[in-house]
Amino acid sequence: MFLHTRLKVRDLDRAITFYSSHLGLTLRDRKTSPRGTQLAFMHCPGSPTELELAFLPWDVDFKLDEDIFHLAFSVRDMAGTVEKMRAGGVKITEEPGPDGHMAFIEDPDGYEIELLEYDPGEYEALMRKADEAAGVH
Repeated sequence: MFLHTRLKVRDLDRAITFYSSHLGLTLRDRKTSPRGTQLAFMHCPGSPTELELAFLPWDVDFKLDEDIFHLAFSVRDMAGTVEKMRAGGVKITEEPGPDGHMAFIEDPDGYEIELLEYDPGEYEALMRKADEAAGVH
C-alpha cells in the first residue's frame, strides 16, 4: 500500500495553509527530524495516503525541474472548484478542457497539481478493474 510522498517546500506554514484550504487535506502531525527538517504530515480524507511537507532550512531556494512531477486530486465539481481556487489566488495553469474533467493548478512552491472530476463511484470502479487486471484482490 502506498503510504505517502514528500514534497520539499520553501515555507511550511504557507504550504500547510494551501493544501488544507484549497485541497481539503488536514494536518495530522508536525515535527522536526533529528537532522533539522521541519515536517508536516497532511492527511488526505477518504484515503490512507498522506502528503509529507518538508522544509529544509539549509535549502530554501531549491529549484524544481519543470514537468517532472505532479500530484493528482479528485474533485466533485470542476467548474466550481476552479472558480473557488481562482478567487482564492491559486494559479490556474491549465483551464478545464472541453469535457471539463481535468485542469491543472500550481501550489505556492511551483508544484503542478492535476485536478480530475469523476462521477460518484467512477474512480473506485476504475481502480477495482485495474486491481482485477493486475491480479490484486
